[in-house]
Amino acid sequence: MHTITGKTVLVTGANRGIGRALLEEALNRGAKRVYAGTRQPFDHPDGRVTAVTLDVTDAEQIAQAAKTVGELDVLVNNAGQVTFDDLSDRAVLEKMFAVNFFGVYDTIQAFLPALIRSQGAIVNNISVNAFAPFPLVSSYSAAKAAAFNLSQSLRGLLAGKGVGVHAVMTGLVDTDMTKGFDVMAKAAPEHVAKNVYDGLEKGEEEIFPDAMAEPLADSWRSGGGKNLERQYAQMAAQIAAAQSA
Repeated sequence: MHTITGKTVLVTGANRGIGRALLEEALNRGAKRVYAGTRQPFDHPDGRVTAVTLDVTDAEQIAQAAKTVGELDVLVNNAGQVTFDDLSDRAVLEKMFAVNFFGVYDTIQAFLPALIRSQGAIVNNISVNAFAPFPLVSSYSAAKAAAFNLSQSLRGLLAGKGVGVHAVMTGLVDTDMTKGFDVMAKAAPEHVAKNVYDGLEKGEEEIFPDAMAEPLADSWRSGGGKNLERQYAQMAAQIAAAQSA
């Protein structure tokens, strides 16, 4: 279980939408320092906020951000991008993976030493599309499914090092990214942010923070996929223990 009070938090994509709401909610909960990772210049009136230039597809910026931040308790991988596509253009697929999968992976790797030292937490903003792809954003959905699998794997690999890994399974949220998706009601980013940190503090491995996502929670947590993840984690731990004996 990880509280935000008195902790150092980094939020990527923090200048708008869910990222901005996550930044503000961390401040509301008494964070000691919040690093706002953004691609553009960013100012905030609260002295606890430090802007960090961070394009998650830029290896040099990620490395520099890790040096700037130094110690870290909670990494929130929120930066993402969505594009309408029908899987006919490989370049679109590569772009979606560059941001929504490799951006998450590279950021985690850069900050992992600090998170191991603090026995902190990784929070990855995934999507319910990781469970079932929305065909009109197929490349985005595939990248989010890969990011979810990455989160599950890291959870097992890092458990022995005291680092928690949490996947936020968001539904439709009222942000710039969801313009054009008007088939159902969208959650407010502020509502989602509160539920994300509530889930983190409760130790929920998968967090279902909005009305679209929440009905999936019980069936996932008690279902075969989650049970298989737990079995694999136990097997991996047993193998690692045997190899180190």
